[in-house]
Amino acid sequence: MSGPDTTVEFARPHGLRRMIGRDPGERHRTTTPLELLFDLTFVVAFAQAGDELAHFTAEGRLSTAVWGFLFVVLSVCWAWINYTWFSSAYDTDDWAQRLLTMVQMVGVIVLALGIPAVFESLDSGEPFDYRVVAVGYVVMRTSLIAMWARVAKQDPVSRRVALRYVGYNAAIQAAWVTVAFMRIESVPLLAAILSLLWIAEFVGHTYATLDADVASDSWQGTPWNAHHIVERYGLLVMITLGEGVLGTIAAVSAVVAHLGWTGEAVLIVIAGTGLTFGLWWTYFIVPSAPVLSRHRRRKWVWGYGHILLFASVAAVGAGLHVAAYAAEGETSIGTVGVVLSVAIPVFVFCIAYFVLYSVLFRAVDPLHIVLAVGMVVFLVLAVAFAGAGLPLGWCLIVVMLSPFVVAVGYETAGYRHVEQDVRRES
Repeated sequence: MSGPDTTVEFARPHGLRRMIGRDPGERHRTTTPLELLFDLTFVVAFAQAGDELAHFTAEGRLSTAVWGFLFVVLSVCWAWINYTWFSSAYDTDDWAQRLLTMVQMVGVIVLALGIPAVFESLDSGEPFDYRVVAVGYVVMRTSLIAMWARVAKQDPVSRRVALRYVGYNAAIQAAWVTVAFMRIESVPLLAAILSLLWIAEFVGHTYATLDADVASDSWQGTPWNAHHIVERYGLLVMITLGEGVLGTIAAVSAVVAHLGWTGEAVLIVIAGTGLTFGLWWTYFIVPSAPVLSRHRRRKWVWGYGHILLFASVAAVGAGLHVAAYAAEGETSIGTVGVVLSVAIPVFVFCIAYFVLYSVLFRAVDPLHIVLAVGMVVFLVLAVAFAGAGLPLGWCLIVVMLSPFVVAVGYETAGYRHVEQDVRRES
């Protein structure tokens, strides 16, 4: 008599499997090693973007810094979003999906290599140069189109959605490449075209997922798994938080190299680590998965809105890197400018966080207004202290305290509010 099959999942061969929609209610769905490997390429992409933001901010070239960073981070996040939602709905982890994911990774690396050219072209006044970024997207989208083509061929239920995605990705990528190699010199014209292309990206991505009977209560879209998606977004937040750790190391290393282990160095270590920790604590307070499981249409604002969160967290790391430039005497923006380069991203994180919460739970909690005001008070105090001549380390300590307003607020009273909201919406 044979015993039970004890073959473990990871020991199976990775032969081709039918690429059909996965069960959106699949229990214990977690991030795969393949997805984690894919995410590693975004460590490099965010690091490149943060380095360029810090460099141009420290030199006072703020227009180049801000516009370049916004374009690059939006491009990076959009690449991650496209793959992640597909993987949540259709991942087979067979050899074909693994190889296509590797192609995606190559595309992300090419995109990252093109980031410096984006900033340099903005700074020099030459035609906006995102050609290498566009080539990276060609590589990624070729792989993504192949994935959606597999779905169209093998999953009758998702065929219409898959074909829409194939058409959308091919058309929008052709438009991006055409504009990239036209080398348009008129800034207003280029800005208008790029704005239209990004609008087309969001509209096309949204339309491709819609079922024909979108108004019905049975609408499901693609069969993504809410718990898996929330975990994936949390992991990318962790990656962007890593920029805060890198920025802290850069700042402290600069201080130690010039002055040794002074009190300023210790303060920056505490401030950078504490700020990163506070943002982490704040982000992971809200349990989004139960609500997204029941209200799947809320994925749009929740999913897209995270781009602001990712960008703000990465910019915090860049701001800490600006502090390194200040310690080396290589910045022209003064202590107030350095503190603002950290405080402004923290403020954006604060606003984006509470807006996403309100959209997800369809309610504005008065407690959030109190907590948001508390965060802003600490940020304003930090800038005021910098203007009054306090050392940079102490100013960053005050910035560090701002996310802990939310953490303390939730640990003392806010968790009851969250529990009530989750019970109501799920």
